[in-house]
Amino acid sequence: MSDEEHVLVVGGGMEIPGLLRAHRPGVRTSVLCQLALLPRLWEPAGHQRVVALGPDCPDQEWIDAAALIHAADPVTRIATLGERDQDRAAAVGVALGLPMHAPDTVAAVHDKATMRRVLAASGVERVRSHTVDNAEDLARWVADNPGTWVVKPLDGSGSAGVGVICDPQDASARYERCVGSSHTGRAGAARVLVEEFLTGREISVESFSEQGEHVVVAVTQKFTDPATLVELGHVIPAELDADTAEAVRRHTARVLSALGVRDGPCHTELVLTDDGPRTIETHLRLAGDEIPYLAKDATGVDLVGLVVAQTLGETVLPGLRQRLAEPGGPAQAIWFGASPCAGTLVSVEGADDRVVVAVKPGDQLGELSDSGSRPLWARADGPDPATAVRLAREAVARCRLIVSVPSAQADGMGATA
Repeated sequence: MSDEEHVLVVGGGMEIPGLLRAHRPGVRTSVLCQLALLPRLWEPAGHQRVVALGPDCPDQEWIDAAALIHAADPVTRIATLGERDQDRAAAVGVALGLPMHAPDTVAAVHDKATMRRVLAASGVERVRSHTVDNAEDLARWVADNPGTWVVKPLDGSGSAGVGVICDPQDASARYERCVGSSHTGRAGAARVLVEEFLTGREISVESFSEQGEHVVVAVTQKFTDPATLVELGHVIPAELDADTAEAVRRHTARVLSALGVRDGPCHTELVLTDDGPRTIETHLRLAGDEIPYLAKDATGVDLVGLVVAQTLGETVLPGLRQRLAEPGGPAQAIWFGASPCAGTLVSVEGADDRVVVAVKPGDQLGELSDSGSRPLWARADGPDPATAVRLAREAVARCRLIVSVPSAQADGMGATA
C-alpha cells in the first residue's frame, strides 16, 4: 500500500474525495467527469486536476483522458462513487490495469433487462419481464398478458420514469414517461422494461463487499407511493422475523455474486413475496435518501467511512463484523413531503428542527414524480421502527407549502405525509 496514493475519481463523489484526502496524509485526487457535473463538484480546488468531457464522448476518449492523467501523475487507484459513468470507470480500470468493477458487472447492474437475464440464468430468481421499443409494443404486451405490470427505464434510478400499468390504453403515457429518464446523463434509449408487479413488503439491503464476500449491514423498510412507486419513507431496522432476515441475507449474497460484485457498497431493493425475496434492482453505490446516515445511527457502521478506507486499499470486513456484533442504536426513520400541485414556492411554514427543506422561495415545484420532486424531509429516531416512522411523518405533516399555482391563485397546502 503506497503512502502517497493518487486516486482518480470517475464521476463526482460529493464529499467522499475530500474524505479520502483527509483520511491519510499525502493522498491526492483527480477527477474525470461529465461537463454537466462541474457546477456541482465539491471543493474543486482540492483536486490535483479536474478533466471534464461531454456526455456523448465515446469511452475511448475517457480512456485517453485517464491515460494522460496517469502519464502526468501515476494513478494508484480508481474510485467510482455514484452511478453516473460507472461504465466509463470500468473501462478506465481495464485500460490502466487497476482494480475496479468489471465492465460486465456494471452492464448487468445498470441494464435492468440484463440483470433479469443474469439472475435467471444463474438460478437465483425468475421475474417475468420483457423489453419494448415503442408505446404500441407496450400496449400489445399488456393486452396479451392481463395483469399488473411495472414499466421502467432500462437504466433509471431515483424512481424516475417508473409507473404501473394494467390497461393498454395507458401505454402511450407510461412509455413516454420512461423515455429520456436515463440516469447516465446521455440520451435516453427508446427501449424500456416491462416486468411483473411483485406483491409484498418492499425493503432495501445495505451491504458491503470485499473480494467477493458480502456482508449485510442493515435492512431498510421502504414506504412508496402506489401510483409512481416513488419512495416516501424509510426506517432502519425493517421488522423481520429470524427466518425472513436469514432469507434476505442469503438472497442478497446470491444476487450480488451472480452479478459479479467483488468490492464496495451495494444498495439492493427487494420485495418480500410469498415465494421469497425477489429483486427490484441493485446498485453499485451507497443508497440515497440519507440511508447511510440512518444506518450509521442505527447500527454504528459508518458506510461512508468503509468506502473511504477500502478505496485506499484497507481491509474493512473484519472491523465491520466486529461492529455489527456490538449493540446498535435506536430505530431511525426518514419521511419525505411532496408538493400537492405544480407551481412556484412562496414559503414553507411549520418546519421544526427535524425538517430539512431542500427548496427556497421562487423554486418551481412539481407533483410527485421521482426522488427529486420531494422538497422536504424529516428524520426521527425511536425505541422501535413504528415510533420512529410516526415521529418523522408527524414532523412532515406539520409543514405547509405555500405555492403560487399557474392560475395565479395562491393556496397553502400541507406537504404530503
